[in-house]
Amino acid sequence: MTPALITDPTLIFFVVLAIILLAPLLLNRLKIPHIIGMIIAGVAVGPFGFHVLDDDASFKIFGQVGLLYLMFLAAIEIDLYHLQRNLKRGSVFGLLTLAIPLVLGYFSATVFFGCDMVTSLLLASMYASHTLISYPVAVRFGITKAPAVLMAIVGTIVAVIGALLTLATAVNVHQNGVFSVAQISFLLLKLAAFCVGITFVYRRLARAFLRKYTDRVTQFVFVLALVFFAAWLAKAIGLEGVLGAFFAGLVLNRFVPNTSPLMSRLEFVGNALFIPYFLIGIGMMIDVRVIASADTLRLAAVMLAVALAGKWLPAFITSKIYRMGRDSAQVMFGLTTAHTAVALAVVSVGYNFGLLDSSMLNATVLMILITCAIAPMATSGAAGRIRLKMLEETPEPDSDHPNNTLVPVNNPLTSVALMEIALTVHPREHNDGSLMALHVRTSNSAAARNNSDASLQLAKEASATVDLPVITIERFDSNVDAGLINTINERDVNCVIMGLHRRASLVDDSFFGAKMEHILESTNRMILICRLFNPINTLRRLVVVVPPQAEFESGFRLWVTTVGRLASKLGCRAIFLCSNEVSRLIVGILKRERIDLRLEFRPMEQWDDFVPMANRIADDDLLLAVSSRPGSISYTPEIKEMELFLHKYFTQANLIVLFPEQSGKNDDVMSFIDPTGAETINSPALPRRIAALFRPKTRKRL
Repeated sequence: MTPALITDPTLIFFVVLAIILLAPLLLNRLKIPHIIGMIIAGVAVGPFGFHVLDDDASFKIFGQVGLLYLMFLAAIEIDLYHLQRNLKRGSVFGLLTLAIPLVLGYFSATVFFGCDMVTSLLLASMYASHTLISYPVAVRFGITKAPAVLMAIVGTIVAVIGALLTLATAVNVHQNGVFSVAQISFLLLKLAAFCVGITFVYRRLARAFLRKYTDRVTQFVFVLALVFFAAWLAKAIGLEGVLGAFFAGLVLNRFVPNTSPLMSRLEFVGNALFIPYFLIGIGMMIDVRVIASADTLRLAAVMLAVALAGKWLPAFITSKIYRMGRDSAQVMFGLTTAHTAVALAVVSVGYNFGLLDSSMLNATVLMILITCAIAPMATSGAAGRIRLKMLEETPEPDSDHPNNTLVPVNNPLTSVALMEIALTVHPREHNDGSLMALHVRTSNSAAARNNSDASLQLAKEASATVDLPVITIERFDSNVDAGLINTINERDVNCVIMGLHRRASLVDDSFFGAKMEHILESTNRMILICRLFNPINTLRRLVVVVPPQAEFESGFRLWVTTVGRLASKLGCRAIFLCSNEVSRLIVGILKRERIDLRLEFRPMEQWDDFVPMANRIADDDLLLAVSSRPGSISYTPEIKEMELFLHKYFTQANLIVLFPEQSGKNDDVMSFIDPTGAETINSPALPRRIAALFRPKTRKRL
């Protein structure tokens, strides 16, 4: 074969980048999915096309990495809660999409091709397997939480495992002459040990590493190292690397929230480089001249018919069983119809053992090409309609709440952690609100300006990594309190996320400090006061303490939605300590807002019921205490006792104290006609201040 036109490594990489850049732009005008464009471009520049590039080791390495990366991203982007809810239906679909292709493949191989039992089993395992090559289409349309997509993912797990076991059975029979139950049982035992070992080790290792090292590049490399080690380990025990990468993604899913900067980096690198390399590499393997022979086309036609029927029938039957509709069936078919990884492994094994000839090999490659072309088209055709249905079912935003979130970032050391919380709770379903970062400085010195620039820059970088714009505000004011309060009023802010001190002792008998108390008195907006010792993505449980009569506050719905969004994005279990009446209201609000999460309720009628929970809050839990302002409906003297209790027993706990939005205006002047005013007659601050007049000054301690 003549050498390629381009052999310089730098120019090769340029050509690949040009294909990745131009193929989607050109084919989008023709309404052709860019995935097909990558494969066609690979055919054109490959050794069987114009031979611009050689199918060398770089494409094999990057192509393998891209395939593993594709399966890993499919697992890391799954909403595990929705996956568990669709596990039963997905398992039914998985068994169908495994059994039907196996049966059709076995009988078609014996009837049409005249193959023996071993070769028929090999081909049947090829039909049963599939690759989620069109999953990026579902991501682009935003339907990854749709039941059809989740069922297809569960079905992929079942089908790949079943296909690999079938392949192992065929190889075992070919090598030993008889079917060995012991070897298949041993393979199942290794599979079970692999899953248990990866789950046990990876969860503990990831939680410990991500707590200690917060550098984004270090975290990125760590996650990829775990993924590729799991892929290698899966191959070492006789399975496929794609299964190991997929399972590693499921285990690490909990530690990589969809709104985190780490997720943004993982998606960017995969979609920009590795996955396109994999698709181009598939195209470079296709020899159009050999495929064009009559014998190959006849074999490919039969194989294509069996492959398409074997994946369409399970999707159709499952949609009828669960009454899901035509669009859902088409999405399940589109996601499961592409044959790449396991299919290539099967034909390679069969060809090396002499069970398949070159015509069968070329026919399989042609079948792979056509199924890879059909899969994204079938998926995109129905994904748009499913997305429109999901948007129609999404509740409209409350016009009284503009979803403006403000994050004071006066300290560069804590600004990133506060922004991560804000990025998690800030709604993205509607573009009717803004995320703002504020730095208030009281000096014009160079040090003050540098501190302001550093804090705001860190906040901007944190939001840029997840493609969520942030408005940075630098304000000069007489004091920090006044600057923050004025910004809240000017920008119509309805949620403020602030940091909590980490002092070991109280100052002036106040848990929050004088400045924070003044801010709480001066605004009635929802305020989250946060103190996190561990990264937010390593937390396992969210324990929410709800005071009696909290449901009567005007901001009840807003804080329930915010807390639900926090737990849902983190993928952690939410435990609400509240009365039975409040629990029913919380469930109703979360259902209306379509926020799905793992919920638990523990009865708590009085604040004293919270005391036994003190010894049950672990260091990887997040305690969220819902408080209230003096004079509000849910305020009681026990609220202050709760704050002292938190300081005494939870000094090292991850803590958020939430003050709900409350009706009325907070003015500095006391008024008997405004029960939610800052200064009211029942405020516990009043007797404390009177007592302070008679307290000896020598007893004051800082």
